[in-house]
Amino acid sequence: SQASCSKGVGKTTLIQKAITVLQSSGLPVDGFYTQEVRQGGKRIGFDVVTLSGAQGPLSRVGSQPLPGKADCRVGQYEVDLASFEQLVLPVLRNAVPSCGLRHRVCVIDEVGKMELFSQPFIQAVRQTLSTPGIIVLGTIPISRGKPLALVEEIRKRRDVKVFSVSKPPGNRLPWADRQACNVRSSHLVCFVLSA
Repeated sequence: SQASCSKGVGKTTLIQKAITVLQSSGLPVDGFYTQEVRQGGKRIGFDVVTLSGAQGPLSRVGSQPLPGKADCRVGQYEVDLASFEQLVLPVLRNAVPSCGLRHRVCVIDEVGKMELFSQPFIQAVRQTLSTPGIIVLGTIPISRGKPLALVEEIRKRRDVKVFSVSKPPGNRLPWADRQACNVRSSHLVCFVLSA
C-alpha cells in the first residue's frame, strides 16, 4: 500500500501510530523510521530510529563529508551513510518471519533520496520486499523531478497498495484501524508516499 503525503502532514506520526496498531494486534514488528532533529527551533537534520531503540544520524545541515568519503548531499543536508547503514542494514537483513508465525511486519521509513545513496540499502529493501511472510509498511516520496528508480519499482509492484494522506492525520489513522494493512493477506506491501 502507498499513501501520498505533503510536507509536514505527520508522516512519522502516522507511521508510529500504525506501529502501535500493528503491535497491539500481536504481530511482530521491526524496522526503522526517520525523525527530524531540531536545535533552537530549526531543523538541523534527520535521525534514524530503529524499533529496537537504536538511534543515530541520517543527515545534518552543513556537515562536510569525511576525507575519502563520497559527497552524499540532498539540498543542505549531508547524509551520514556509515551511521545509516550501521543502524538499518541489520534490521532489514534480519527481517524474516519467526518460527510458527505466518507474518512479520517490517517498517521502512523511508525509501527516499537520502537513503538511496546506499547501494546495500537498495539491495536489502529489494530482498525484504521479496521475502515471503514479510509485510512492509513504508514511505516513499511523491514523484517530483527525476524519478528515483527504486521508488518507481516499488510504486509499480502489483503487491503494493497506495494510500494518499494529504492533511494531518490527527489522532485517527485513515486505514490502519479498518484494514491494518491487510496483514492477514499472503504477501502485501504497504507504502506511504511522502513529499
